[in-house]
Amino acid sequence: MSATATAAAVSFLPFHRAMIGPEEVRAVTEVLESGWLTTGPRVKQFESAFAAAVGAENAVAVSSCTAALHLALAAIDLKPGDEVILPTMTFAATGEVVLYFGARPVLIDCAPDSFHMDPKLIEGQITPHTRAIIPVHYSGYAADMDSVLRLARRHNLKVIGDAAHAFPSAYKSTPIGKIGDITCFSFYATKTLTTGEGGMITTQDRSLADRMRVLSLHGISRDAWKRYTAEGSWRYDIQEQGFKYNLTDLQAAIGLVQLEKRERMRQLRAALADRYTRELASFEGFTTPKTPPHVEHAWHLYVIQVDNAVLSIDRDQVIQELKQRGIGTSVHFIPLHLHSHYQKRLGYREGMFPAAEGHFAGAISLPLFPGMTEPEQSRVIQALQDIAQKFRR
Repeated sequence: MSATATAAAVSFLPFHRAMIGPEEVRAVTEVLESGWLTTGPRVKQFESAFAAAVGAENAVAVSSCTAALHLALAAIDLKPGDEVILPTMTFAATGEVVLYFGARPVLIDCAPDSFHMDPKLIEGQITPHTRAIIPVHYSGYAADMDSVLRLARRHNLKVIGDAAHAFPSAYKSTPIGKIGDITCFSFYATKTLTTGEGGMITTQDRSLADRMRVLSLHGISRDAWKRYTAEGSWRYDIQEQGFKYNLTDLQAAIGLVQLEKRERMRQLRAALADRYTRELASFEGFTTPKTPPHVEHAWHLYVIQVDNAVLSIDRDQVIQELKQRGIGTSVHFIPLHLHSHYQKRLGYREGMFPAAEGHFAGAISLPLFPGMTEPEQSRVIQALQDIAQKFRR
């Protein structure tokens, strides 16, 4: 039987499957029956509950993590010609929001033993134009925040955390969402908490929260969403140029249910990650992720690396072998400096960030989601073992 036929003979195991149940369906139905579908009381409730969950003073619900990052930079008044330091190992959104302002994303290489940016390389890239640092909490565990915060304080820079992967996660017992000036979360379909699309901004600074809230809805005066309620008024004031970044009550209803399940879902992901680590240690060919002891990992991703000293095939070929066995995977991420836009516009080139390129070359994100069954995970482990045996040098 051909590899293609073999894949067709078994059900395809996706990279991710959201844990959505009857509770979410009921919550959405209640909103539909309420007649209030857009930003309203459910969003306010979701913001309060999320802020409490991460120990933040303020939370602003928005339409995506990209929107959250954009609003965070707008709130600190980023200007054309300014610079923002961020890792090359991240998704498009982290860099593109800087470009929205005509500012420059200054990319940093990974640490030799981590997918996070190397704190030792940051200070050498700080100039009089630098305004902020965006640490990315890759895969669900926190970046080296002590080093980042120390540098930020020394140079009077803002720290805006990209926590798209990191809910719920903690750094030295402090929840991600309470560290730094602003933190931005994602509720995209594959994330640890989903509203389909959506995001959240948390901050301890009330003035920053108030400004981002106004900016998230066209720059209209605070609580503009109430203008169609009994307590509201048709009269409003546009205080500054804003955006259309508000979350809806339909989405918030899903988020509230997901928030209640957060610890159970985290425990399920952690158990799956622990099994991957134990089982994959029994054969050679793949390097498993290491978790620092001071970090509580959210396990949004489980990223292995192909060991080309052991295997005769590369990462892309391993992914194809898994696909032929009916197993979905992903790669996080293609470093920003390898994309044509960053090369044409900013002059970045292949070879400039060797650690990131090395990490990327071997990285595979395995299926990992709360509803993943033991037989499904066994399929992945067995497939990797078969590949390791078949293609051993």
